[in-house]
Formats: sequence, C-alpha cells, structure tokens
Amino acid sequence: MSNTLMLIWMVVLIAIMYFLMIRPQKKEQNRIRAMLADMAVGDSVVTTSGFYGVVIDITEEDVIVEFGNNRNCRIPMRKAAIAEVEKAQIAESE
Repeated sequence: MSNTLMLIWMVVLIAIMYFLMIRPQKKEQNRIRAMLADMAVGDSVVTTSGFYGVVIDITEEDVIVEFGNNRNCRIPMRKAAIAEVEKAQIAESE
C-alpha cells in the first residue's frame, strides 16, 4: 500500500509540474513561432533590445529592419531578435 500511495503522489506531482511549468512555456513558444511566421514587410517591430523599426525585407531566418526617421539605418538581424510585431495598418478608402 505504501508503494502504491507513493506512486500516486509521484504521478500527481508530475502532472502538476506539467500544467504549471511545461505547458505554459510550450504555449508561449507556439505564440512566438506563429507571430514570426505571420510577419510581413511593412510591419512595425520591437527588438529584444528595445529598438523600434519597420521590416523592409524577410528571408528564411533573417529580417532587415529599418530604424529611425532618416531611412538610412537598415540592420539585418535574426528573426529570434524580434520581441513584438505590430501589423501594418491598411488605409481604407472612404
């Protein structure tokens, strides 16, 4: 009986650890993966270092981001360096 009770507690603890730690982390990874896959030219982005810019070109693993108002600061970076993406607003004709 003691071994069975110990086994049940182990299963319960593993299940709690899964639902409190592993599952939320996987959901966040999936959200980030979907955000980066949905990124398009013209989207505004925030990098992991806190810089704001606009995506001007996308390759398989890299993006070229334009920073600032002078339009001369174009920096290639990995997609993993993008923390947030804000989709470009399409102006509706009135």
